[in-house]
Amino acid sequence: MPDEREVTVLGTTAMKTAFEELGPAFECETGYRLKLTFGPSLQLEKRLAEGESADVAIVTHAGAQDLIARGRGRAGSLADLARSFIGVCVAKGAPRPDLSSAEAFKAAMLRAKSIALSKPVGGGASGAHMAAVFDRLGIAAAIANKAIYGAGGPSGLVGLIVERGEAEIGIQQMAELMAVPGIDVVGPLPDGVQSATQFTAFVPSAARELAAARALIDFLRKPTAKAVIKAKGLDPN
Repeated sequence: MPDEREVTVLGTTAMKTAFEELGPAFECETGYRLKLTFGPSLQLEKRLAEGESADVAIVTHAGAQDLIARGRGRAGSLADLARSFIGVCVAKGAPRPDLSSAEAFKAAMLRAKSIALSKPVGGGASGAHMAAVFDRLGIAAAIANKAIYGAGGPSGLVGLIVERGEAEIGIQQMAELMAVPGIDVVGPLPDGVQSATQFTAFVPSAARELAAARALIDFLRKPTAKAVIKAKGLDPN
């Protein structure tokens, strides 16, 4: 077992609950200690682009590719981990919106008094996607009048806004909704308005613990790790 050393990880908030279980298992198995920071993937990509260091980063696939192309990541280190789908939540016991079709979803959004979302700019991947969906459905103006945007990161989850009674409906990555026990997750968005975000790990160019970084990425792709990732609301690759 190697000497205990700190491995810095910048990861999308969608992976937080998986790491709560997988992190201790990795530390026990390898002797490394993880220093975990979670946030919206687009914010993490910006921080990495500006030179923030980490041993492992988990962001969107497109973001990881771009960072590697710009010299902020090590070529050949990219590893797809899981796809994430967007879902809808309500408060415990509240009426559930119809998600059977894109038209039913549109009608539910128009009826809702308030909707919690990720920020469309500088927030999570779901925020930018939903802004485009509302525009395509022709309801962007109506949504703007009742949208409540989460602060991002683990403390700014959309589910927490709904749990506190500050919004009637919440929309965010399924794994992030499942991280809040005090709400009801209605289900994923219907076809036509759904989007799958591919989350990918890579080794930033400024990584100090290269062996540990590769060990962590390999660990996250083991069948046992994939089972945990799936249980936390993601679709492992």
